[in-house]
Amino acid sequence: MESNQQQVQVNWRKFSHLIRQTQIPKRLAFIVVGLSLIQAIAGLVVPWFTKDLVDILAVSNWKWEVFVLLIVAFIVQGVAGAFSTYFLSFLGERVVSNLRRLLWNKMLALPISYFDEKRTGETVSRINNDTAVIKSLITDHLVSLFSSIISIIGAVIILFYLDWPMTLMMFSAIPIVFLIMRPMGRKMYEISKRLQEKTAHFTSLLTQVVTEIRLVKAYTAEEIERKNGEREIENLFRFGLKEARVVAVLQPLMSLVMMFVLVIIIGYGGMRVATGALTAGELVAFILYLFQILAPMVMVARLFTSLQKAMGATERIIKILEHEEEEQKEEKHLKVDPTLPIVIDRLSFAYPTSDEVLKDVSFTIPAGRVTAIVGPSGGGKTTLFALLERFYQPTKGEIRLGDTPIDQFCLHEWRRHIGYVLQDNPLLAGTVRENICYGMDREVSDQEIERAARLAYADEFIHELPQGYDTEVGERGVKLSGGQRQRIAIARAILHDPKILMLDEATSNLDSTSEQAVQEALHNLMKGRTTIVIAHRLATVVDADQIIVLEKGRVTGQGTHEELLQSHQLYQKLVKHQFKVQMEK
Repeated sequence: MESNQQQVQVNWRKFSHLIRQTQIPKRLAFIVVGLSLIQAIAGLVVPWFTKDLVDILAVSNWKWEVFVLLIVAFIVQGVAGAFSTYFLSFLGERVVSNLRRLLWNKMLALPISYFDEKRTGETVSRINNDTAVIKSLITDHLVSLFSSIISIIGAVIILFYLDWPMTLMMFSAIPIVFLIMRPMGRKMYEISKRLQEKTAHFTSLLTQVVTEIRLVKAYTAEEIERKNGEREIENLFRFGLKEARVVAVLQPLMSLVMMFVLVIIIGYGGMRVATGALTAGELVAFILYLFQILAPMVMVARLFTSLQKAMGATERIIKILEHEEEEQKEEKHLKVDPTLPIVIDRLSFAYPTSDEVLKDVSFTIPAGRVTAIVGPSGGGKTTLFALLERFYQPTKGEIRLGDTPIDQFCLHEWRRHIGYVLQDNPLLAGTVRENICYGMDREVSDQEIERAARLAYADEFIHELPQGYDTEVGERGVKLSGGQRQRIAIARAILHDPKILMLDEATSNLDSTSEQAVQEALHNLMKGRTTIVIAHRLATVVDADQIIVLEKGRVTGQGTHEELLQSHQLYQKLVKHQFKVQMEK
C-alpha cells in the first residue's frame, strides 16, 4: 500500500514537471485565475442576497435594491464564468499542443535504436492517446478546479458564520468520503495504467496490419489478423469494464453520501428555524451554499478519477522525453571536409540482441574514388552503412574523416554531405515532386527537379503519369513500381548534390534497359565524389577503384576486380556463380 502511495506521489511530481515543460503562458494563467475569482465571488454573493430577499418577503417589506443586486450578481457570475471557461479551455489546449510538440520534436531526435526496440503503433499511441488523456484532464476537469476550490473555501467560511453547529455536522461526512476515494483511486490508477498499455498494443497492431495490408492479403492471413485484432479488442473491453465498475461504485457512493448530508441538514435546519435559532432566509442560504460545496466536490471526485488515468499516461510520456537523443555536438562547429579519406579503424558492432555483426574491420575509403563492398548476405554491409550514417555508435573502434572521428562533427552537418540510396526505397505519401525535393532546405526550381529526374532516367515515366510531377505516389509509393521508386530516390540524391555517396544496391530493382541508363547517370554523378557501393551483382562494381570483400563481419579481401579475381577464393566463386546465372538466362 505504501509503495503504491509513493508511486502516485512520484507520478504527481512527474505530471507537474511535465506540465511546467509545456511553458504555460503566465499572463493568460493570471487572467484565468482572476476571472475564476470573480466568478466564484459572484457565486458566493448570490445565496447571501437570496437570504435577504427571502427574509424581506417573509415580513412583506419589499426592497428593490436587494433584487437588483441579486440580478447583477447573476450577470457577473455568468459573464465571468463564460470568459473563464473559454480561457481555461484555451489554456488547456495550448498546454496539450505544446506537449505534443515536445513529443514530436523528441521523436525526431531519438536514435534509430529506439525505433528498433519499439513498435511504430506504440509510439503513435504515446503521441495521440496518452496526450488525449492529459488533454481530457486539463480541458474537462482542471477548467473548473480554480473556481471549485474558491467556491468551497468561501462557502465553508460563510457557513461557519451562518451556523457553525450545522456546518460541523456537514463536515462529519468528510472522513466517509476520504475512506471511499482513497482505495478507489489506487484501483483506478492501476486499471488506467493497464488500459493505456492495452490501447498502445492495439494501436500497434492496427498500424502494422494497415501498413502491410498487401502482405496480409498475399498470404491470406486475414483470419489470423482477425483473431489477433479481436483478442486485443477483447482485452480493451475487459479493462474498460473494470474501469466502469470502479466508476459505477464511486459515483453513486459519493452521490449517496452527499444526499444523506443534504437530508440531515434540511431536517436539522428546519428544527432550528422552528425554534427561532435560524431564519428562513438563512436556511435557504445555507442549503444554497451547501450545493456550492457539493457540486464542486463531485467535480473534484471526477477530477481525482481522471487524474489517476493521467498518471499512467504521464509515466509513459516521461519515458520518451527522458530517452537519450542522437548526439549532435553542435557546439564544436567542426567543418566536414569531404576531400579527406574515410578511415574505418578496427570497427566492431553488435546489436543489443545479437552477436557481433562487424568484427575488427579496418580499411580506408579514398576521397573522390569508388569503393565497392561485396560479400554474402548477412556479412554486415548494410550495418556498415548505418554506422557511416551514424544511426548507431560502434561497439569498438571508430570511423574517421581524415584524423577526426566522425562523431566529433555536428550530426546534421555530417549527414548533409551524404547521399544515401537504399536497396528498398519507400516513398512518402505525396507527389513525385515532393518526394524528389524531400529534405531540401531551400526553394528548388522546376528546372533543377527535371534535371535530377533526367539524370536518374526518371523523367520519361514521370511525364507518362496522369499529373506528371504532381502525381500522388500513394503511401510508401505503392502506386509506382519498384524500379520507378528507385529512380525517384536516385533523383533525390542527385538533387541534393552530396559529396559522399552511399549506394546500397541502387540499381537492384531496375530492368536491364533502365539499369544501363541509371548506371551511366550514376557514373557521371560519382565523378569527383567519394562513393561507397554495396552490390550483390558484381558486374556493377568491376570498375570500382577498390573492392572490399566483407564475409561474416570481417574483411577477407581488398583490391581491384582483377586482383581479387586472382587471389581471393570467395570472390572467384561469386564471379563464377553470377557468370553461370547470366549464361543460363
